[in-house]
Amino acid sequence: MGVLSSLYTGVSGLAAQGEALGVIGDNIANANTTGFKASRAEFQDIVAKSLKGILGGNQIGRGTKIGAVNPILSQGNVDATDKNTDLAISGDGYFILRGSDGESFTRDGSLHFDKTGNLCTNDNQKLQGFRSNEKGEIINKLVDVKFPTALVPALPTSQINLELNLDSRVTEASRVFNPEDPHSSSHYSTGVECYDSQGNRHLITLFFNKTADRSWDYKGMVDGKEVVGGEEGKLAEVCAGKLTFTVDGKLDTEEISNSAFNFTGGALQNQVIKIDFGDSITTDLGKGIDGSKQYGKDSDMVSWHQDGAAAGTITNLSFNDEGMLTALYSNGQAKDLFQLALAKFENSEGLFKVGNNRMKEARASGTPSIGKPGQAGRGQLFAKSLERSTVDLATEFVNLIQNQRSFQANAKTITTTDELLQEVINLKR
Repeated sequence: MGVLSSLYTGVSGLAAQGEALGVIGDNIANANTTGFKASRAEFQDIVAKSLKGILGGNQIGRGTKIGAVNPILSQGNVDATDKNTDLAISGDGYFILRGSDGESFTRDGSLHFDKTGNLCTNDNQKLQGFRSNEKGEIINKLVDVKFPTALVPALPTSQINLELNLDSRVTEASRVFNPEDPHSSSHYSTGVECYDSQGNRHLITLFFNKTADRSWDYKGMVDGKEVVGGEEGKLAEVCAGKLTFTVDGKLDTEEISNSAFNFTGGALQNQVIKIDFGDSITTDLGKGIDGSKQYGKDSDMVSWHQDGAAAGTITNLSFNDEGMLTALYSNGQAKDLFQLALAKFENSEGLFKVGNNRMKEARASGTPSIGKPGQAGRGQLFAKSLERSTVDLATEFVNLIQNQRSFQANAKTITTTDELLQEVINLKR
């Protein structure tokens, strides 16, 4: 009987609209869930009855059902935070996690370091990334991103670069260098630092004496107690050389006549430290523009730099917008430790939700393409930021009203059918 079929049609509508209300309720409940993507219930009609059989046409519908519940993968707002380990993805891609239930994926970048130093989500899933080698180069092998606890090793100085001006107005005969009284017997002196193989810092005082027009000798000296064979309280020579300049004050030649960096305390003996005064014309085949000069103004150090460092511990960790985790050490050095990995899917809508803002690979999603942020269509990362939920409460409330009315209308179909059946029953009276 057609009247009875309308009962089941109304029931299908109630069931489908009830499920749709559940989807809307889930969206509203997750309005503040980090990285959450709002979903939408998509309806399909049920196979209809044809009044003319296989000839087609003249069909009566049998109601509706939920055909799919698909996430709407739009970009959520990226809001800045003050936490170093907060990360947000702008664009396609998912963070890669490993835990007791295997590999999973998330858009939730609210992370923290656990007691063992692993970078984890709030349900203790370990974040995956690419580790760097000793040279700071990223190796494409997925590992747990972990807080390093070891000391960064000391780095012995191999080169000291100096840029200074030596006063061309100085009369060479005015002073003759005396190692017993170097400060009073030199035309100019300045200090630089270096590190031995054990990370100990040493102050090298450089003494300069003009020996002829455009020609200067220099000697580098340290406290005698810091070098093998030295005497405490007296300066000991560790390097010496000669500089010459062109008629227009540019650095022409650099000559090293002595290099004896033999520091005490078990450090490497005969440590090789190059003293570089600039882009010399004859020695370095340069132009003499960068580096030391001889001009008619007071002798002065412009700048200097050395490449050594003491051993150090981590004082700060931070991410940049490329997902690079960089450590700042107590010795002033900075080192890239990890780069976070992102996974991209051909059909992200096909991922299987497992709760706790995590998803797993499914047959419908395809296999993940794993790589670095910003490459091959993967999104960019934002440090100290979180991606907010894509739920629009105003839209959800409108949908709620619409589905509520649809639910009520389907209920009215059932009550109307019930009244018609009552009329049929009344025919026997």
